[in-house]
Amino acid sequence: MRFSRIFSLLAVVALVAALTVAGAQANSSKTAAGLTIFAGSSMTTVLPEIDSGNTYSFGSSTTLATQIRNGAPADVLMSANTTVPASLYAAGVVEKPVNFIRNTLAIVVPKSNPAGIKSIYDLTKPGVEIDEAASSVPVGSYTVQVLNQMGINDAIQANVVSKETSDANVVAKVALGQVDAGFVYLSDYVIDPTHLTLIKVPAWAQPKITYAMAIVTKSPNQAAAQAWMNKVLSPAGQAIFVKDGFLPIAAAVPTVTKISPARAKVGGTVTLTGTNFTGTTSVTIQGVAAKFKVVSATKLTLTVPAKAKSGTITVTNPSGTATSKRLRIT
Repeated sequence: MRFSRIFSLLAVVALVAALTVAGAQANSSKTAAGLTIFAGSSMTTVLPEIDSGNTYSFGSSTTLATQIRNGAPADVLMSANTTVPASLYAAGVVEKPVNFIRNTLAIVVPKSNPAGIKSIYDLTKPGVEIDEAASSVPVGSYTVQVLNQMGINDAIQANVVSKETSDANVVAKVALGQVDAGFVYLSDYVIDPTHLTLIKVPAWAQPKITYAMAIVTKSPNQAAAQAWMNKVLSPAGQAIFVKDGFLPIAAAVPTVTKISPARAKVGGTVTLTGTNFTGTTSVTIQGVAAKFKVVSATKLTLTVPAKAKSGTITVTNPSGTATSKRLRIT
């Protein structure tokens, strides 16, 4: 990660906190014609790529929602979960929310990885210093959900040295080497991985992370706000999100139509042909996890793992699972 971006992220977090007290907006650069968009900090990079003419205020989704409740002049709220917009809708503060993108929970460590972390279970070792977002922040609540599901929350919380108000702050502290690891979104890593190393959260433990957006009821720019939402949901808008590590909202279930070769040795490469491979979270051979690479939506390669036995290959994404014909391991 470029250090200029790291310091920018820290500045955004500090500004959000300071301006919340003052009842103002965070990280805004007002333009004459654009809308005012309040958005979770995980979208700091992607939204200006879709439209640089808007005013963006990035921070914790819950903090931004509080600002809107208190009368902050926003046109659209884009939250990193569905519960925050739903609560505002129930209170009549926003129009009916629309789901627009999904994400994946991930672990990042400094590029040099001084603690030698190779899996989520290494975070339970004594002496490892971990940063995470507070449970009131969407990414923090997703983190607790995963750790409880895996039965390691107590062990990991014993190593947590700081709880942040946003994923941006977690990313910055990890990239600067102030902690050994942090829980963030996969999109936080994909945007600029130069000073970070990615540690994946097991696919079976992944929470369903869905983002929702809604037009603020008191916005004087209702038509323009609806046009913005349509732009976000358009194929072009979704493609920009996917490029930055997000998952499309309507990802289809994958299919596998061909495996090549049909016989392979341990350590060998197998190519799968099919559909809807974008967003794949895991590939297994008879239940044994395999390293894989998504080449395109219709092509995926995998490395036959050491403990794999002959059998079917299973490809999983958040929408479902596909199973191939039998691979023979020789």
